[in-house]
Amino acid sequence: MDNLRDRVERFLFLEADCMDEFRLDEWMALWASDALYWVPCNRDQTDPDRHVSIIYDDYERLQDRIARLGSRAVHSQVPRSRMRRLISNIVIDPDDSGLVEVHSNFMLAELRHGRQDLFAGKSRHLLRGQPDGGFLIAAKTVWLINNDEPIDNLTFLI
Repeated sequence: MDNLRDRVERFLFLEADCMDEFRLDEWMALWASDALYWVPCNRDQTDPDRHVSIIYDDYERLQDRIARLGSRAVHSQVPRSRMRRLISNIVIDPDDSGLVEVHSNFMLAELRHGRQDLFAGKSRHLLRGQPDGGFLIAAKTVWLINNDEPIDNLTFLI
C-alpha cells in the first residue's frame, strides 16, 4: 500500500496537471459537493464572509466558473493561456476525522499573447479520504503573494 505522502503528492500533481492542461471536467471531479474554494485579496484576510475576495466559490459557483471557462464566452481566455506550475514544500497533517490538511507552495507560469506572467503563493487543501484510497477536495485556499496588488488577468484556474 502506498503511503499517505505518495498519495497526497500524486493527487496534488494530478490537480495541477488538470488545471495546466485545461481538463476542466476532470478537475471538477476532484472536488467534494460541499467544497469551498477561496482566494483572499490581501494577506491579512482571515474571514471570507467579512471581506472581499478574489474568489470565494462554493461547489455550485465553482461549476458555473468551469462552465464559463469551457465556453467561448470568456474572451479573456481566447486563445487559452498556456500554463505550467510547480508544487513544492508539501506539508501533510492528517486528523482523526478523515480530513488531511495539506500546505504547499506553488509557482505558476502563464503565457498568453506573447506575454509571460509568474504567479506564486501558498495553497491549503483540505482533502477528504475516499474508500478507494483517493481524495476529494473539501476546501482549497490560495494565498497569492501579490494578492493585494493589481492583477491583470486571473481568468484561469489558480
